[in-house]
Amino acid sequence: MNKFDLTALAAALCLSIGTSAIGAVTKTEYKAALEDISTQYKLDKGACKAMTGNANDICIEEAKGQEKVAKAGLEANYRPSGKHRYDVRFTKTSAVYAVAKEKCDDITGNAKDVCRKEVKSYVTAKADAKLAEKTTDATITAREKTDDANTTAREKTSEARKEAATEKRDAAYAIAKEICNAFTDNAKTICIRKLRHAMVGPDRSPIHARI
Repeated sequence: MNKFDLTALAAALCLSIGTSAIGAVTKTEYKAALEDISTQYKLDKGACKAMTGNANDICIEEAKGQEKVAKAGLEANYRPSGKHRYDVRFTKTSAVYAVAKEKCDDITGNAKDVCRKEVKSYVTAKADAKLAEKTTDATITAREKTDDANTTAREKTSEARKEAATEKRDAAYAIAKEICNAFTDNAKTICIRKLRHAMVGPDRSPIHARI
């Protein structure tokens, strides 16, 4: 079986969703864009009726994802803010996750378990989005306030980086552990033992102790 290519799926979905136009959006344009998004969603969802089984489920999730990301992008242009920029990144990640999870249903056995773990590991993208948001907010705060604010900003950025690193390591361990489950008896025991020695968190403690 070919390895589940989540990166390719993410790229394909983002291409199909497209990028919202950069620039200010008037109230009239905002309302018109919302109607266009709603119309497009109905068309995309309607096209799914020609499909059956899991293909239909995947099609519907793609339609939902495109609608949600389009709305998030419109909102970010209409009411620019750090929160809305984060919402765009988070929504894209969630859309990719939903479609990828449906695609895993076409696989069986241990390969399906590994697939689901890989999908869950896409949470690292959300961790990166969270890091970017906190870093941006901290930088803005530092520019506007005093030296005390600079110290606070550095602390927030450092903490955000630690959180992102921890989430990435936990996800990587979960995937590797699922792969070990494909082995049996002594081979499985050796695999998990090696994994535990290899995966060490940012505080130097084994990641498996937290999973």
